[in-house]
Order: sequence, then structure tokens, then C-alpha cells
Amino acid sequence: MTPKVLVRVIDTPQPHWVGDGFLVRPLFADLAFTNAVSPFLMLDYAAPAQFKPSDTPPGVGPHPHAGFETVTIVYDGELEHRDSAGHTGLIGKGDVQWMTAARGIVHEEFHSRGASRRGGTVSMAQLWVNLPRRDKGAPPAYQDIRDADIPRVELASGAGVARVIAGELLGAKGPARTFSPMNVWDIKLRAGAEVELPISEGDNAVLPVFHGALEIGGRAVDAGKVALFAREGDAITLRARADTQALLLAGSPIDEPIAAQGPFVMNTRQEIQQAMDDYRRGKMGSL
Repeated sequence: MTPKVLVRVIDTPQPHWVGDGFLVRPLFADLAFTNAVSPFLMLDYAAPAQFKPSDTPPGVGPHPHAGFETVTIVYDGELEHRDSAGHTGLIGKGDVQWMTAARGIVHEEFHSRGASRRGGTVSMAQLWVNLPRRDKGAPPAYQDIRDADIPRVELASGAGVARVIAGELLGAKGPARTFSPMNVWDIKLRAGAEVELPISEGDNAVLPVFHGALEIGGRAVDAGKVALFAREGDAITLRARADTQALLLAGSPIDEPIAAQGPFVMNTRQEIQQAMDDYRRGKMGSL
């Protein structure tokens, strides 16, 4: 295998609140909404945080999306989802919600009522995945992916384990349906382990580190930082300097113009304006 070169270690900005339920750090920083990370757009990570018991669940009220998909991975706690296409769901520890906004949807996300009353730790990541131009007008859809349905791959020499959410690793296929080829692997490595992971030639590869610390190509990539790799090459090698959790994101670049404003991601400013008009006129539905 030919290793992909580590081209940048991204230092991520300070966290900010989304609604009153998620203190998130935007891990892609200045590379969000650029072709450098395509087909991915942005990634918010909410590190474990304690919430007091409450009869009023914290979260984010109704808001629209169009032109892309949201992927929510819950690490601690339980979230409750509802959208204008009639989908509802409880997303617990280890579960994944893959929502296709496409031509437009309105949704809300809160800590579940039960979890809110109990209080406790909440941690999650939300990834935005771009859609090719041809699919931005697709109907909204919702994939409720349970932890038990996500295959786990034991990595060589006991290095750790990878949950294959999307794509394929060592013969294990993830349950997520995607519009363009991509891999989304939730990886845990033990301290001192070294592992080589196959990544297709020409794919973008991005590796956010949530906990622990890695060494890649002689460079340190600590918790809260993101490794960005060159498209050339067909593998990456990781060495864990501590017990580490990371999210491997790799995919075929869409390489189309990206126009983004707030909750809308299209190809042109005119399409952004159309999406805003569609939302105001109720074409994306309501809650």
C-alpha cells in the first residue's frame, strides 16, 4: 500500500452552544464547506458534559435544512428527533441518525424527555454530508441506525476495534445508505497500537480525534485536533500514544461548487435564495 501523506493537523476553534443542549466544537475549522474535505461539509463534536435533571429537555427547536444530510452519532445520553416529513426517533448511546434533508426539511433535536428528567452525561457528534447536484432535489429521508446493527471489526494484532457506520472495512459493510461513496468508521485504538487502514486512491480522508492521542507520519494529533490527508495514496497508518477514539471519514470528492448559508448548502447563491424562499413559503413543511 502507498501511504497518504498527512498534509495538515487542524487546530479547532473554541466550543459554542447550539441551542441550550449541545456545547459543540466545530472540528473542521476553516476547512468546513470546502472541497478539501468533500464529500463532508462540517463536523460538530460535543464532548461529554453533565446536565442537571430537568422537566424541560434542552436542545434545538424547529429549524430547516436543505441540500445535504446530517449524521448524528450519540456517544452518551439519549436524543429525541422529530421532522416535517413525519419521522420520529429516539437515538441512544451508540446509535446513529442519518437524515437526508435534500430538497428541504424542518426538524428539531432535544435530549429525550426521560434522559432529561434523569440528568447525566451527554456527548455526540454531528456530521454534515454534502449531496451531489443531481441529488439535492431528492425527497427527504431518515435512517434510524441502531448500535446493534453496526458491524464491529477487530483490527489486526489486537490494535482495537472499528464500528463500520458507512462504507466497508475488511469485508464488513456499514448499514448506512449513501448518495456518494464514503466510509464512516468509529475507531477505538489501545495505547501503543499501530494500525494501517485502507483508503481508496483519490479519496479525501479526514480523521478527527475525540479522545486520546495519535502519532501519524511522525506528527502528534491530540484530542480535539483533526488530521487531513492528501488524496494520493491508498492507506493511512496510525499509532496510538494513548487509548484513543477517533472518527475516520473518507470519501470520493464531489468537486462541485459549494454555496452555503446557515442551514442550506447548494451549488449557487441563486439556489440558496430559492431554498430560503421555499422555507418561508412552507414548502419544507412545519412542526
